[in-house]
Amino acid sequence: MSDITMRVWRGDQNGGAFENYVMPKVEGEVILDVIHRIQATTAPDLAVRWNCKAGKCGSCSAEINGKPRLLCMTRVDQLPEGEPVTVTPMRTFPVIRDLATDVSFNFEMARKVPAFNPIPKPEEGYRMQQIDVERGQEFRKCIECFMCQDVCHVIRDHEENKPKYAGPRFFIRYAELEMHPLDTNDRRELVREKMGLGMCNITKCCTEVCPEHIKITDNAIIPLKERVVDADFDPVAWLGRKILRRTKRTSEEAAVQPD
Repeated sequence: MSDITMRVWRGDQNGGAFENYVMPKVEGEVILDVIHRIQATTAPDLAVRWNCKAGKCGSCSAEINGKPRLLCMTRVDQLPEGEPVTVTPMRTFPVIRDLATDVSFNFEMARKVPAFNPIPKPEEGYRMQQIDVERGQEFRKCIECFMCQDVCHVIRDHEENKPKYAGPRFFIRYAELEMHPLDTNDRRELVREKMGLGMCNITKCCTEVCPEHIKITDNAIIPLKERVVDADFDPVAWLGRKILRRTKRTSEEAAVQPD
C-alpha cells in the first residue's frame, strides 16, 4: 500500500514551520484519522482541536491544501493522488499552537447579538406559518465551524476590521432574528452602523465553504441588506412610520438586551 505525505504546520503565535510526516495510507480514512496516527506515533505533542468526528461539532476546522475544511469530513482519497497534503490552521484567527486557533473573536460577536424578544404570548398561543419556520431552520443548521468567517476577506486580510464586522456566521443569526415574525426587536441600524454589514460585498466565498450547505449569501446576507436599505431609504416605510408615529430603533436601543 502506498504512503501519504502530510505537510503539517507546527508552531505558535511566535512563528513556526512545516514538518513532513510520511504515513502509510489506510483505505477509507479522513484527514483527522491521519493526524491522529501522527499523534500516536511520531508527534504526540501535535495540537489539533476535534470532538465529534461526525461533521457536527465544527471543532476540527483547518485549511487543507489552502481551503478551509473539516478534518473529519475530508477523505484522503478525495485529494490529489501522490501529492503532499498541506494542513494549516485557519488563517483568520490567532494561532494557539499547531492547528489549534483562538476563535474567541466569534464568541465576542455572539455576545453582541440582541436576544430574541417575542410579542406577549396570546391566549391561544403563538402561531406561525410553516414558511416562516423553514426560513429560520436553514440558519439553525450552522455548526459554528467558523470556516465562513475564516474565508471572508473582510477580516481575513484586514485585521483592523474585526472590532466592527460581525462576519457571515453572525449575519445569518441577525437575519434569522430579523425574519422571525414573532420578534419585536429591530436590529437593522445595529447591523448597519456597528456590525459592518455594508462591508460585505457578497462574493459568496462563505457559502462555498459551508459544510452544512447554508445559502449564506443568497438567503441571509442579501435579504438582510435589503431590509437595512428599506428601513433607511424606502419612502413608503418612511411615510408609514410618520403616519403611525413610530420610530426606527437606534443601534444603541437594539443592543440593549431585554429583561
